Amino acid sequence: MKKLFDELAYEVSKKTTEKYSTSFSLGILALKPAIRKSIYAIYGYVRLADEIVDSFHGYDKEKLLNRLTIETETALQEGISLNPILQSFQETVNNYDIDRKLIDQFLHSMSMDLHKVDYNSELYNEYIYGSAEVVGLMCLQVFTEGNRKQFDELKPYAMKLGSAFQKINFLRDLKEDYQTLGRSYFPNVDMELFDRDIKYQIEKEIEEEFAEALIGIKKLPNSSKFGVYLAYKYYLVLFSKIKKKSPVEILSNRTRVPNAQKAYVAFKSYLRYKVAVL
Repeated sequence: MKKLFDELAYEVSKKTTEKYSTSFSLGILALKPAIRKSIYAIYGYVRLADEIVDSFHGYDKEKLLNRLTIETETALQEGISLNPILQSFQETVNNYDIDRKLIDQFLHSMSMDLHKVDYNSELYNEYIYGSAEVVGLMCLQVFTEGNRKQFDELKPYAMKLGSAFQKINFLRDLKEDYQTLGRSYFPNVDMELFDRDIKYQIEKEIEEEFAEALIGIKKLPNSSKFGVYLAYKYYLVLFSKIKKKSPVEILSNRTRVPNAQKAYVAFKSYLRYKVAVL
């Protein structure tokens, strides 16, 4: 009864998503049921790798990430894994023919977090591509369900949305990244000199990417359009909060959106979605 194991695997990925991200969990719930489990599988896998490099202090992170890389390749080749998160991920990758190069690039960006990197513009773009843009492209391959023409048309917009999300995460997590993990992603920026001008320039980049991403969201299939729009709206609210804070506040406290506000955003977004018919 392998079916029971497969169901368990997707359930573990779903629980992982719910545990780590209320925003993405609610966004996925707004997708059509037929594609939800595959997006849970992608998020669960991404979260697993992210936790290795961000949270597993006191362990050999490089060894753990190398093990995950090997186990990922084995699972994809054999079409099965005893790790439930890898099991649901490999099935999703194989079912939707997700490009293996996207996975390789994601793991490469995760490996960059294992070492101190002085980010210039080229390395910054490389990291964002692998840590965020390729995740959007994996999801897009699920959303477009094998329609290559549609995927190619929407690809630039998915990358912009992933990039905007990641840059907001950088601002949200600035305190943890810089003070605890010793990371600074923004290129050619001395965090000791992080001021309003630098913050404003980053925010302008995000605003431009959000505007472009929304064009693509409107072109998504109906099965995924509202779910992605909802995630976009959640991040827009978070971004608005970040913009109101000073650089000192950003470096002192992690910016959050309370669950009650997320529920309100979901309700308002649904009404706007139905009226505007994106």
